[in-house]
Amino acid sequence: MGHLIERHASRYREKNAGRHLDFTRAWWTPPLAPAPAFELERGQIEQELDRAALVSLTDHDSIAAPMQLRVLQPYRRLPISVEWTIPYGGTFFHLGIHQMPAAVASDWMRAMDAFTAKSGAEAELPDLLAWFHASPQTLIVLNHPLWDEKGVGLEKHWFALGRLLGNCGRFFHAFELNGLRPWSENRRVTDLAHGLGFPVISGGDRHGREPNACLNLTNATTFDQFVDEVRDGQSQVLFMPQYQQGHTYRILRNIADVLSDDPEHALGWRTWSDRVFYEALDGQVRSVRDLWGAREPWVIRGFIGGVNLTRHPQVHRVVKRVWGSPQTV
Repeated sequence: MGHLIERHASRYREKNAGRHLDFTRAWWTPPLAPAPAFELERGQIEQELDRAALVSLTDHDSIAAPMQLRVLQPYRRLPISVEWTIPYGGTFFHLGIHQMPAAVASDWMRAMDAFTAKSGAEAELPDLLAWFHASPQTLIVLNHPLWDEKGVGLEKHWFALGRLLGNCGRFFHAFELNGLRPWSENRRVTDLAHGLGFPVISGGDRHGREPNACLNLTNATTFDQFVDEVRDGQSQVLFMPQYQQGHTYRILRNIADVLSDDPEHALGWRTWSDRVFYEALDGQVRSVRDLWGAREPWVIRGFIGGVNLTRHPQVHRVVKRVWGSPQTV
């Protein structure tokens, strides 16, 4: 697949005077709109565990989802939270900033956006985090800290992580155990957190239709009380049964969810291509469905067809047998 994409990218360079196809201008959105995503998480907790649910819904570098939901009566107490991308040490990390004060959430978000967009701004990060840390109702979580998501190499990633912890660790309240990362990585995160005196907390990266495989158990009845517990070092994490399914199998299922159609999507994005966007050189943002029209590239059609084939019961049984071996937790 990568080889075929590179062939198309080469043709693009030939037709556009050597200009590279900039994949950083593209992004995709999950198959579920904010309200159904929230209800999926709440439903798992209330129906499978018979417990009251506290849910903090985050998106990458955007608080649009919680802000939109909070205008509706059932979600008025939803925390305003975000997964913030921070460039650092030649790579990047993600911080979960949970329950931002409503009065300053937009100001915080503008400051985060400015930091993320600026190169060489690492020295400004401690002051930003100190600002957030000063809010007693806010929780700052270092998400999946050992995942070299940018692919810079483990040695460089570890070095950058060490610098980040040395310069900013005093403002972090917990490390995330991620429901979509392998157990071997989560185990190392647990060891690292305990060695440095941090609690571990549940988190997700649940971008498909599977509810989060990692949850927190708490006696708190409000998110404020939960924040107090974690900031005091108390956290009990529960891994749900779906976490034990093979990691590759779960990733494939998530890809199938992302590329699925939904005729009843709350935002009207019925096909997967409605939910993938590209910012053109003129600044116009359009979905790839608008860009392609009826001329969807054959390599994409073939890939989508292969993914959809895994939904067929007989093919799905084979996929689960090959990649679904349970992982030991």
